[in-house]
Amino acid sequence: MVNKDFWKNKKVLITGNTGFKGSWCHLVLKELGADVLGFSRDILTEPSTYNEIHKELNLQTVFGDITDSDKLKRTISDYKPEIVIHMAAQAIVKKSYSDPFDTFNTNVIGSLNVMEACKNEESVCVLINVTSDKCYENKELNKPFKEDDPLGGSDIYSASKACSEILAHSYNESFLASTNCNLMIASVRAGNVIGGGDWSDQRIIPDIIRSIKSSDLVIRNPDAIRPWQHVLDPIHGYLLLAMNIYLEKNRNLLGGWNFGPEQESAKSVKWVLDETSKYLSNFTYIYSKELLFKESHYLRLDSSKAKNLLGWKPVWDVDTSLRKTIEWYVNRELNKESSATLMVEDIHNFWKC
Repeated sequence: MVNKDFWKNKKVLITGNTGFKGSWCHLVLKELGADVLGFSRDILTEPSTYNEIHKELNLQTVFGDITDSDKLKRTISDYKPEIVIHMAAQAIVKKSYSDPFDTFNTNVIGSLNVMEACKNEESVCVLINVTSDKCYENKELNKPFKEDDPLGGSDIYSASKACSEILAHSYNESFLASTNCNLMIASVRAGNVIGGGDWSDQRIIPDIIRSIKSSDLVIRNPDAIRPWQHVLDPIHGYLLLAMNIYLEKNRNLLGGWNFGPEQESAKSVKWVLDETSKYLSNFTYIYSKELLFKESHYLRLDSSKAKNLLGWKPVWDVDTSLRKTIEWYVNRELNKESSATLMVEDIHNFWKC
């Protein structure tokens, strides 16, 4: 597990901290004793987990767009973080088809701005560039992707994340050798992340929760296989990697890293629906025969590198992850427990394992 003593008072900046994963990462770092500042464009959803927790838990954020290079540079220069975790992204595949410009502008030019701002700020030692398991060239071979597999992207979102990976590699190769640059960059790829507090569109669990109050859930691709994992597992991996890079200054730790679940946690969308129905009996769904946009059928990650070099491994299997997620929504919606209390409880339970 990550070392709490290492993170105590460490200055960390998170881009995209008002999103689902960003809110969890911000809170985990606060619980570890870090000095954390967020940088985010806006509140992405309604309801918003960040809106529900930030006052109670004193989460600090500068609101700005990563495509605004001047504001981003000023924020990093004024705050002087030691570690930056870059999570800000346009992360919805369906939206990438309707607005490819914003997707590429945010995910590629925005990432370039983050890397450039970090390169020019002497305090920044480590940049963790959060991309996606969809950055790989997927030929539907039903085999887990390894970090040295070719990058690709047959859809706009996937292509934008592959470009972000190439940018990170080029910055390491172009600038790391310079004696004037301390910056080291690693890119991290997680599976299909679930957990309490996700209110995004086109995500299976939030769509299920919304459908209970409205209408039937429409499922596009019930047989699609995805590597489901609880949000805390990849965040644990990101922080473990950042800590090791910071302490060891080892080039072998740079580049791409998979933080996916065990292979048996790769399940179909239909499996998730059937298992969820055991906890929530009052939702129904229908299948749509019309595929509105291109999606991969098989998607799995091989995380042997993280296990062997970092000692990282998933803490919660897919059954536990799904149960914890559904319990979170039930406790918030029916038992009226606060999002902050539920998140802190999950973090403490996770780190006890």
